[in-house]
Amino acid sequence: MNGMKWIFALGLLLGLFAALPLGAANPPNSAANWDNLKTLAPGEKTGIVLNGKKSYDGKFQSLAENAIVVRLAAGGQTFTRDSVLRVSTKGQSHRLRNAVIGVAVGAGIGAGAGAAQSDNDAYVFAYYVPFLAVVGALGGAVIPSGGWHDVYRAR
Repeated sequence: MNGMKWIFALGLLLGLFAALPLGAANPPNSAANWDNLKTLAPGEKTGIVLNGKKSYDGKFQSLAENAIVVRLAAGGQTFTRDSVLRVSTKGQSHRLRNAVIGVAVGAGIGAGAGAAQSDNDAYVFAYYVPFLAVVGALGGAVIPSGGWHDVYRAR
């Protein structure tokens, strides 16, 4: 049974380490440039934080040289550049992709662990692969993804 704990811990650690670089794929850009808001698409989920720390969530509508228009639940709202502290967008979730990678890593570790058994019992091999694949899937699914990303941040 001690061998099972070791294999479980190894599978969990390898699955987490394999998925960690996924969040580092997009390096941060200089968010202090108002022109970054030109990359927003109409209808994109957007969060606005004002200088007074009040925040609003809505969908991006349009951009002017000194203002941004966001559709809130109550209708369109214009925020002037001087009053905006931060503008963020909600990224796309990658939980399914991370779970699939976790399945592959866990199944690979399970296959290796099953093959490493001295008796090469088919039952042991068949146990390790699905068990560690499920552990890898869960590990990949819980990795945070698609959170809020700053597009603009006042200096």
